Amino acid sequence: MSTGGAPMSETAQDLEREGDIAADFLEELLDIADLDGDIDIDVDGDRAAVEIVGGELNHLVGRDGEVLDALQELTRLAVYRETGQRSRLMLDIGGHRAAIRRRRVDEATAAVDEVKAGAAEVAMAPMSAFERKVVHDVVAAAGLVSESEGTGASRHVVVRPASA
Repeated sequence: MSTGGAPMSETAQDLEREGDIAADFLEELLDIADLDGDIDIDVDGDRAAVEIVGGELNHLVGRDGEVLDALQELTRLAVYRETGQRSRLMLDIGGHRAAIRRRRVDEATAAVDEVKAGAAEVAMAPMSAFERKVVHDVVAAAGLVSESEGTGASRHVVVRPASA
């Protein structure tokens, strides 16, 4: 990762190291399972982002992303084993999370528009923690407020106007 000659902050260096550790772990895993795939590493804001691309990878995503979530946790554990620090690393496989992010941004934007048009609140459909975070970010950027409500599989986001 190039920083244009300026020294990287220690945090960026730490995140890049997390990505490298995760990539090594995932490459070993792909080799053991005899699967094809390339690993892309990036730093996305305040977290390392790693994506496995290429090859037939749908079975690594699983139904509703369950296998992907499990692989992400295992990868985070591998990073923790090496660094002793809890990782917030985000793993994507074949663009699965990127597609979900785009869909949730569109849904959050529609909810924001409804509230700005006068709705007292908009309750969205249940979603995962990753998806709720995407929605909270969109809502905050629009100057509104959001809260997660419900428990377990019913946990969802409610969008409201900002208090005056």
